[in-house]
Amino acid sequence: MEELRRKANLIGISLTDKQCNQFQTYYEFLIEKNKVMNLTGITEKQEVIDKHFIDSLALASKFDLSKNWKVLDLGTGAGFPGIPLKIAFPNLEITLLDSLNKRIKFLDEVIEMLSLSDIYTIHGRAEDFAKKGKLRNQFDLCVSRAVANLSSLSEYCIPYLKKGGFFISYKSGNVEEEVKQAQNAIHILGGKLQDVKEFKIPETDISRTFVMIEKRKETPNKYPRKAGLPSKDPL
Repeated sequence: MEELRRKANLIGISLTDKQCNQFQTYYEFLIEKNKVMNLTGITEKQEVIDKHFIDSLALASKFDLSKNWKVLDLGTGAGFPGIPLKIAFPNLEITLLDSLNKRIKFLDEVIEMLSLSDIYTIHGRAEDFAKKGKLRNQFDLCVSRAVANLSSLSEYCIPYLKKGGFFISYKSGNVEEEVKQAQNAIHILGGKLQDVKEFKIPETDISRTFVMIEKRKETPNKYPRKAGLPSKDPL
């Protein structure tokens, strides 16, 4: 994982030997488990380093992760960006939420294997755990690399945030029109678009865009709507 350490340095992250070993173990287990379940279509080591590990960590070049943030990774899949962020920033308390139980079981094994603490998994739909009395208004930061339009993602994510918290969506390509179309949803949900920041993974032509939304007001209780609606009928 010396290549990972070198590239992490290029984006301002210094990884210890222990952290590099954790990434190596994670990589090996991801590839092994991917043979029997669909976790990722990216398996070549350099591609995993660039497109999963460095891509996940890239947020640190645009947002201060040195604080003891309480973070939700919504639609985490095989653990991206949550697991890499936890390895590199042990100060973060991270909750990984995914709708597929076999992925959650995989992540539970990863967490145990890497001896990570203050990291939790939840199996379920985003709409269900954002209800009052569950995880609503609990997080400082919500991140998501999920492939969904920004309006839908905002409805899934913003209800989880405390006022003053941030929802940061990992996007690729040109997002100008998508951001424009999401402005109404962001406003309804109590958010305000703060910034759109672009990032290029070092020594590649892979670009990433971070859409940063701050929660300014309480989200009305009727949001998120019942399962499926945020995707089928975006605000």
